[in-house]
Formats: sequence, C-alpha cells, structure tokens
Amino acid sequence: MVLEEQRKHSLWGLLLLLVEIRFFSTPSYFFPFQGYFSSSALLRANSGEPPKFQPPPKPVIIDKSKVVVERRFLSPEFIPPRGRKDPLKYYIERIDMIRRRKVLNIPEFYVGSILSVTTADPYASDKTSRFVGICIQRGGKGLGATFVLRNVIEGQGVEFCYEIYNPRIQEIKVLKLEKRLDDNLMYLRDALTEYSTFDVNMKPVPYSPNDEIPVNQLKVKMKPKPWSKRWERPYFNIQGIHFELPEEIMEEAQKLSQPWIKFDMLREYNTSELEKKIWNEVNEKLKK
Repeated sequence: MVLEEQRKHSLWGLLLLLVEIRFFSTPSYFFPFQGYFSSSALLRANSGEPPKFQPPPKPVIIDKSKVVVERRFLSPEFIPPRGRKDPLKYYIERIDMIRRRKVLNIPEFYVGSILSVTTADPYASDKTSRFVGICIQRGGKGLGATFVLRNVIEGQGVEFCYEIYNPRIQEIKVLKLEKRLDDNLMYLRDALTEYSTFDVNMKPVPYSPNDEIPVNQLKVKMKPKPWSKRWERPYFNIQGIHFELPEEIMEEAQKLSQPWIKFDMLREYNTSELEKKIWNEVNEKLKK
C-alpha cells in the first residue's frame, strides 16, 4: 500500500511538471490566463482554497482626436516667382538663405503678426536698436525678401522696411502670431491711428507651434478722404475695412468689378509640388 501511494504521488508530481512545461513556457501574451493554471493554483483548488484573482491588464486607449499633427510652414520667399520655377539663381540663393537661418532664428510670421526686430546700429548708445510694430506687407523673393513693420509713436506713424536676410538683423521675435483678413495691410496708413498703435514694451503672447494660426476678423475704420488709394474699388478686394461711404460711391466702385477673373485658370499659380520639393531640400540642409 505504501508503494502504491508513493507511486501515485510521483505520477501526480510528474503530471504537474508536464503541465507547467507545456503551458507556462510560452509568453504571457500567448496565454493570458497563466496564473489560473499554475501548480500553486491547482494545489489550492485540491485543498479547498479559492484561487487568487489576477485582474487582466488595462487596455491602452488612444484618443485620435488629440493626436498632434505637424504643421508644415514654408516661408514664401523660398518659392520662385511664376515662370521661373527652377532657375540656378534661386537655387544658389536658397543655399545662402539656409546658411543665414542656421545663424539667425527667423520665426514663422504672417501679415498681421506683431513683431519686434533688433538690428545693429553703430550710432546707438548700446549699438543696437529695437522696433515693435505690425507686419503690413511681405514682398520679394530669395535673398531680396522684405517685410514692413508699422507703429504709431507719439501720434506719428513710423514704418521700417527690413530685409529678412540682412546681416545687420540680430533678432526677429514674434510677439503675437496671427493673420488678418487681407494679405496686404497698407491701408492702415489711411485708417485711424488706434489700429496701428502698439506698446513698445509688449510682452509675447504664448502659442503652440502645432495649433492653427488664428485669423483676426477685425475690420478697421478709415479716416476721412482723401486716401492714398481708392480702397473701395473691387480691384484691391479688401475685406478688412468697414466702409462708411455713401451708396453712390460704392455703386460707382462696383461698376469697375471684374467678376470673370475668378474663373481665369491661367491666373492661378499651383506651387504644391514645388513646395514639397523645396520643403524637403530646406529641411535636410537645416538638419546638417
């Protein structure tokens, strides 16, 4: 009898060893209920004790609505003008522009953004001068790209035209990043001064580089005529002015409209493929 009981115990131990080798040598992700069939759990079941509960792993939930998407921005001076998509001149200039960007941080900004520019000034006391203003115009291509800042200081309108890649520029800082309804704000010269007045000690407004650029829906009020240009005419296509002119003048201006222009496909300049090519070229060289 003693030998038979020893034999049964040895067979039972051998069976448990085979179960452990068969089921528990595999990774846990192939057999998630590993703890329920262990030798200790079987022994506790034979002894009448309840098996120890092991909760399943928590699932990982990814909120796709909060996934950050990189927003690509290519400064407009990198895109050659229409009719000269890939000349050698602009390729050589891009090399110099990239070298300058490695030395000077040129941030992303648009017409309507408020900037502060610090330049080297040999006649100033600290050899530098700083100007704060709203960007009212961007123009030029390549190394000749420029932008104009405007501010009203002591009741007098002051404007500075800067070359973006001028070596005298020491810092370009964005104080408030935003767009306006128009791509050209030269009409602020004829608007009330309150729309062009900004504090020279203005603190920067924080923003996320992956958020959409806010568009300021402000419509300015103009001074009494005469203006530098007839902004009410459809040729300028101004959206950011609240016109307070007589109906006769507005009707007369609408007679000069050209509604067929928006259907002229030859006026469109599709640069999507060219922008991708230049974007990859600029990124690769900036990372070196």
